Amino acid sequence: MKQTNSQKQQDTLRKKFLKLGVKMSGPETIFFSDDTKIGKKVIIEPYVVIGSKVKIGNNVVIKSFSHLENCKIENSVEIGPYARIRPGTTLKKGSKVGNFVEIKKSTLGMKSKVNHLSYIGDSTIGKSVNVGAGTITCNYDGIKKNKTIIKDDAFIGSNSALVAPITIGKNSLVGAGSVITKNVKDKTLALTRTLQSEIKNYKRKKK
Repeated sequence: MKQTNSQKQQDTLRKKFLKLGVKMSGPETIFFSDDTKIGKKVIIEPYVVIGSKVKIGNNVVIKSFSHLENCKIENSVEIGPYARIRPGTTLKKGSKVGNFVEIKKSTLGMKSKVNHLSYIGDSTIGKSVNVGAGTITCNYDGIKKNKTIIKDDAFIGSNSALVAPITIGKNSLVGAGSVITKNVKDKTLALTRTLQSEIKNYKRKKK
């Protein structure tokens, strides 16, 4: 079967990056752009798509089924699997983006982690921040996009919704399952939960 120009272009790019030392298992499943820039000691797993305007630093690992576009990846970053890094995003040195995480127009600080099932949009996240599974930055109010700021060493509990515009202070903690609508001060625990109630010896209704 005759190769198309696009296939030839991809083969050329794959060979170029292999020659430069990029480790690829299944290179035929990885797609690059003409302007892709990649540093040293980078590992790319199968089924990764790299769109235009992507710059990747040294010692980066990109796991399978991830999509990157118009973003900057600094040194020693781990991405994926199944991560989507959208335009305007910078992942700082040592940060980690895990499975089923989407990040758009945001900065993820040094050694900060967003490991599972989260959406981070229009946000600035500081150093050593942990964002728990299922966290969402609610950045759109129906008219405009709003900013979320999470400062250094904050901990965001799982299944939290951060309603922008909002700032989460340094060393603060957001309890799991919270909907946060007001700024959180430094070194503060923020919770929005109703008390759990239980009915003893409860009998389910029968049809």
